[in-house]
Amino acid sequence: MDTSAASATPALPSTPATPATPATSAASDAPAAAAQPGIPQCCAPSRDLGAPAPAAQAARVPGGGPARTERERHRGMVRIPAGPFLMGGDDPDAFPDDGEGPVREVYLDTYRIDAKAVSNAQFAAFVKATGYVTDAERIGWSFVFQMLVGAEAAGHVLQGRVRQTPWWLPVEGASWRQPGGPGSGIADRQNHPVVHVSFNDAAAYAAWAGKRLPTEAEWEKASRGGLVQARFPWGDEFAPRGRHRCNTWRGQFPRRHEDGRPGTVPVDAYRPNGYGLFNTSGNVWEWCADWFSTDWHVPSRPGTRRDPGGPPEGSERVMRGGSYLCHASYCNRYRTAARTKNPPDNSTGHLGFRCAA
Repeated sequence: MDTSAASATPALPSTPATPATPATSAASDAPAAAAQPGIPQCCAPSRDLGAPAPAAQAARVPGGGPARTERERHRGMVRIPAGPFLMGGDDPDAFPDDGEGPVREVYLDTYRIDAKAVSNAQFAAFVKATGYVTDAERIGWSFVFQMLVGAEAAGHVLQGRVRQTPWWLPVEGASWRQPGGPGSGIADRQNHPVVHVSFNDAAAYAAWAGKRLPTEAEWEKASRGGLVQARFPWGDEFAPRGRHRCNTWRGQFPRRHEDGRPGTVPVDAYRPNGYGLFNTSGNVWEWCADWFSTDWHVPSRPGTRRDPGGPPEGSERVMRGGSYLCHASYCNRYRTAARTKNPPDNSTGHLGFRCAA
C-alpha cells in the first residue's frame, strides 16, 4: 500500500464523553486500580485508527551501516554474563491480562545490551547517514500526551481521541524531530531518549548500528541488575529513603504533575542498576524483539526456558519498562516484571528503545 500520502487525515473515533479521573494516589508504589482486570492501558494507545499501513521494512532500510569493529559496536554496551535467572512475576497488583507469570527459571547465554536508551543525538546520526524516514513521518502523525501539546501544535490535533485513553492526542506532524508536534524540537534534548519511534524504526536503527533489539528475556535479565525477583531494578522499595530512583508520574494522573510538566529526562539520569543500566524503570517504554503473547511462555520446554525468542508470529510486539506517565494509581507497569504491547508501526511520545548484541 502506498503510504506517501501522509497528509491524509486518518479516520479517528468520535470524541467520547470525558471519563472519570483516576483515583488520586500518593507518590508511593501502593497498589490501586492497576490490579483490576479490564483497566485500559494508559501506556499503549494504538495507531489502528484508519491510517495507512507503512511499507514493508525491508524495502525501507537504506542499506547497511558503516563497517565497524567489534569494539566500536560494543561501545556503550554492558556485558551480561551467561546463566539462569528468575523471569516473570506474581505481584498481587499486576494486570491479570498482561501474562507476567509464571515465575520461571530461564537460562541465557552471554550477550551485550546498551547501558542507555538510544538518544536523539544517536538517532539523528542514523537519519543523517541513511536518509531514513520513520513511520510517524510517513504516516503524518503520532500520539502526544495532552500536557505536552504546545500552542502551535494545538492547531494540529486531529479530530477525535482514543476512547479509553483520551489524554493521548493524535497530532499531525508529531515525530522524533518534533516530539510535542509542530513548534517543538529536540535541540535541548540531544541526550534524551528518542521517542515517536515504531518497532520498525527501532529495528532499522539497530541493523544500521550492527546490533539488534533485545529479546524480552534479555531485557528483563539486564533490567534486574543481578537482583532476584526484586520489584524494581534497585530493590523492592519504590523510593528508598524518600528518594526517587526513576522518572514516573508524580501527582494526580492525568491532570496534575508535581513538577508542572511531565516528560523525558536524559538517558543517564538516576543511578544505574547493578549491571550498569540506566532507566529501565520509567522514562520511556522500550521495544523488545518478541511478538507478544500471554501464554506462549507458560509451558516449560527448551524453547521457553533456554534463550527464548518469543512466539514465531503475532500482531503486536513486546514493550518493557514503563514511562514518565506511569503511576501507581492507574498504571504500575514500571515494575521489573511488567510488560505490555503495541503494533509494530505504532509510535508515541513515551516510547523508545535500546539495542543488544
